[in-house]
Amino acid sequence: MAVFVALGAFLMTLAGGWTAQRVTDRRHLVLGLAGGLMLGVVGLDLLPEALQAAGDEVFGVPAALLLFVAGFLLAHLVERLLAARRAAHGADEHGHRSPEVGLTAAAAMVGHSAMDGVAIGAAFQVGGGMGVAVAMAVIAHDFADGFNTYTLTSLYGNARRRAVAMLVADALAPVAGAASTLLFTIPEGALGAYLGLFGGVLLYLAAAEILPEAHHEHPARSTLLCTVAGAAFIWLVVGIAE
Repeated sequence: MAVFVALGAFLMTLAGGWTAQRVTDRRHLVLGLAGGLMLGVVGLDLLPEALQAAGDEVFGVPAALLLFVAGFLLAHLVERLLAARRAAHGADEHGHRSPEVGLTAAAAMVGHSAMDGVAIGAAFQVGGGMGVAVAMAVIAHDFADGFNTYTLTSLYGNARRRAVAMLVADALAPVAGAASTLLFTIPEGALGAYLGLFGGVLLYLAAAEILPEAHHEHPARSTLLCTVAGAAFIWLVVGIAE
């Protein structure tokens, strides 16, 4: 049952990626929306779940928040190292983005989607009602996941076939995650740690890359409205799920 329900997440993820492909003539609006979706996912979905799952404190600070900061710094460090490597080989740091950063970010999205599938499977182990509720929440925000996966991959200069490949991997990940719960379960603390770390990476990409790029050539009010709409959409999804 969990695997069957996860097929809904598969379809929604593909729908999100397809939408990102079709609106290339409004790229600034796509990026503005993606930034808002990512901000909403981090602040309204990932961090609350991470704090609840990984409640231990380290020197007075929740472990999930420490890992959130670590994820942000890790994403910054990786990007700087890749930019330095490209500069050493004669590439202009400001004119060329590192495709590896986009692939790494998309891979993190795939990992997150796999964990969504695990959440569906674990919820169905508790009970059918719990499983349906969690599945609906996952399916609702997997549209945003597919949208962001395609956008992140293509933004950093990767070819369309790579972006499509990462989108398909992201769509398959919830199904694989749900199927894996037939074999094992992930400890709650480890799940919270992962969500905190991934949240930091995602926030860095939204704040330092996606949104500045969205407003660089088109500092329009419509772009800002798309960002607000993206965050509001995630708020709506989280509220319905609760």
